[in-house]
Amino acid sequence: MQRVKVWDPLVRILHWGLVLCVLGNFINESGETWHRWAGYIASAIVLTRLLWGLIGTRHARFSDWFPTPGRLFPYLKALLRGQPPRVLGHNPAGALMMLLLMTLVLTLGATGYMMGLDAFWGEEWLEELHEGFANTLIACVGLHVLAAIVESIRHRENLPLAMVHGYKRLDSASHEQDQ
Repeated sequence: MQRVKVWDPLVRILHWGLVLCVLGNFINESGETWHRWAGYIASAIVLTRLLWGLIGTRHARFSDWFPTPGRLFPYLKALLRGQPPRVLGHNPAGALMMLLLMTLVLTLGATGYMMGLDAFWGEEWLEELHEGFANTLIACVGLHVLAAIVESIRHRENLPLAMVHGYKRLDSASHEQDQ
């Protein structure tokens, strides 16, 4: 079985760094200094990943994985038929989730920052909004993890492990191998 490098070191470091920040802030949600700094770091990680989506390696670039309607709808139809194609990089549904997760992290960073400003200090609506986004993020993370497990079983490839070492198998099931 041939393997191909899909996830470059920066993508992997950013992914697991974001996991640590989100998990840490989920565990320590009291709003103390550590929570705030983890939120700022998470936002910086997402901004770095967005930049890397423009200038990074092949599978890191938006052009490789952005979930356009032309990519997303055929993939979802195949998924509903139980025949989703294997994709070396992010599949279109995973790409959509990735964009949602990044948007939620940036929104949490912005609302968290706003809560420290004099103009919004003690505003209950902002705290509730921040908490709602945090709960949505945790739910989406759970769905993301579940999907990674299901796709790992479906395609007989450990996707979380691929995000550690960067390699995925290259076989006839992959429609990208000739590209």
